[in-house]
Amino acid sequence: MFIDYTQVELQSGKGGAGAVSFRREKFVPKGGPDGGSGGRGGNIVFCVDHNLYTLQDINYRRFYRAENGQQGGSSRKTGKDGADIIIPVPPGTIIKNAESKEVLADLTEDGDAFIASHGGRGGKGNEHYKSSTRQAPRYAQPGLPGEKGVFSLELKVLADVGLVGLPNAGKSTLLARVSAATPKIADYPFTTLHPNLGIVKYGDFQSFVMADIPGLIEGASKGKGLGHQFLRHIERNNVLLFMIDVLEENPKEVYDTLRNEIFDYNKELKLKQYLVLRTKIDLIHSSKNELKNWADFPEPYLNISSVSGSGIPQLIKAIVEIIDGK
Repeated sequence: MFIDYTQVELQSGKGGAGAVSFRREKFVPKGGPDGGSGGRGGNIVFCVDHNLYTLQDINYRRFYRAENGQQGGSSRKTGKDGADIIIPVPPGTIIKNAESKEVLADLTEDGDAFIASHGGRGGKGNEHYKSSTRQAPRYAQPGLPGEKGVFSLELKVLADVGLVGLPNAGKSTLLARVSAATPKIADYPFTTLHPNLGIVKYGDFQSFVMADIPGLIEGASKGKGLGHQFLRHIERNNVLLFMIDVLEENPKEVYDTLRNEIFDYNKELKLKQYLVLRTKIDLIHSSKNELKNWADFPEPYLNISSVSGSGIPQLIKAIVEIIDGK
């Protein structure tokens, strides 16, 4: 199951208490203080694992508690630190404070880590409080409590190319055509309910990642039809492909709807490069039978058919030229 949002409650470990102890040796009946400090409480750390692509595992475990530090011992022995908890997350995970909505970390690279909840510091033993005027201190510092809080995790898929279109525009079919991805494909709207990723290979050893984003509808930028959950994934894409069915009665209106919903959600998306695709051209039986609906379309577009493969090589070339900055 693809999960791209969840909340977790974290409780890091408490620091161990310092020890109150005095040296006791055969010929030193009144030795000085030798109580050691307590160990640090365990931290809770989010760490990127490139083998993950969903927050599913975290979604089923909503509470994490790290181990407490151990108490200090005699002979200046420091208590053992509490074990840290490492929570693996997929690349593209954003960590926020659930209450303030402040972004605390944006983890994108394999191995990126963020300590979300620090363990409490261990208390000092009585040997730390010895002085010229206090030869036998009989107190030690207690361990400090660990941090705690509620955090929200959002996943924005990392892809070079994002497919944007109304439901049933042919996005999943295109992804299956150009990559080894196997998204669910059917002749009805909202077949895709979560992003699918595919690796598109070109040249000898080169490739780029393409994301099939679930279909948008009017009002998506305001959350209609799970719009926010879908639109957040587009923010990571470098190139957007606006896909419009060749048989659309009003393709210009569809194009305007797609752009408006995206830009209303995040105006910075206007800076991304894009291509417009007229899909399913295999449904036009003759090149002379161009549809009048497209006569006043305001943008240049590429004709493709994911079924027949027509126009696919030209599309890949156009994408590569944008990615390579040519």
